[in-house]
Amino acid sequence: MEINATTIETSELTYGCLTAGESGPLALCLHGFPDTAHGWRYLLPALADAGFRAVAPFMRGYAPTSIPADGQYHVATLARDATALHEALGGDSDAVIIGHDWGALATYGAAAYAPERWRRVVTAAVPPAASMATAMTNYDQLKRSWYMFFFQVGLSDYVVSANDLEFIDRLWADWSPGHDATVDMDHIRTSIGSRENLAAALGYYRATWGTEPVSAAYQDIQDVLGSPPPQPTLYIHGRNDGCVGVEFAETAAAGLSPGSSATIIEGAGHFTQVEKPEEFNRLVLDFIQS
Repeated sequence: MEINATTIETSELTYGCLTAGESGPLALCLHGFPDTAHGWRYLLPALADAGFRAVAPFMRGYAPTSIPADGQYHVATLARDATALHEALGGDSDAVIIGHDWGALATYGAAAYAPERWRRVVTAAVPPAASMATAMTNYDQLKRSWYMFFFQVGLSDYVVSANDLEFIDRLWADWSPGHDATVDMDHIRTSIGSRENLAAALGYYRATWGTEPVSAAYQDIQDVLGSPPPQPTLYIHGRNDGCVGVEFAETAAAGLSPGSSATIIEGAGHFTQVEKPEEFNRLVLDFIQS
């Protein structure tokens, strides 16, 4: 099934999107950092072949999606974006939402905030809040998460952009050992290679760890963050993930609603959807078609 590029307008942003399939229930796929909508290049055709209308937007601030005028990058804004895209794309209660990394956080929030919009939920690489409760008091995870703290200082804008985003290339190597990220990095350089787009991507971390409160416009979603989605949810994690320790994934199902499950993919790291696409796709399709 062919992947096409299109543009979707909402009241706040203009989204660049990759799509596959022209009819069927909406399957919204949200990427994380450092990645782009192309991270779903294997899943989108598989979803379309299974009868879904698959859409993967470039997240706010990631070109060709516009940079938000309000400068908001809190998780609540990402969840609101998912809700706005569901509406703009004419989604209904049969829609499914799939998120990786920051996209997973947006997915938890969107599914908890407007559960009537999403029939099934799939997340990867960032376990639910209940599983991550002790992450920032865990020495090993703090070492893995060092980059989050580095991104809080202005020096990181220069360091991350240097040498054609070599910093990000090294993150991929650390997080997904053994994976050839050449194709992924080409897309990443196109999407966040500019100073403005890179600042937007780092802005997600600065919003989360900084002192700037979430805008009042998003407070209703902020209030439900941390609550597990009420829908059945599938959580996927790579055994060799160098970003989030697999020990947090082993308890993920306990932090989700009845009918949910968690699966660890052997031989995969943080970016399971491009490292083990056949296994990842099978897990997703089996779950959302049940």
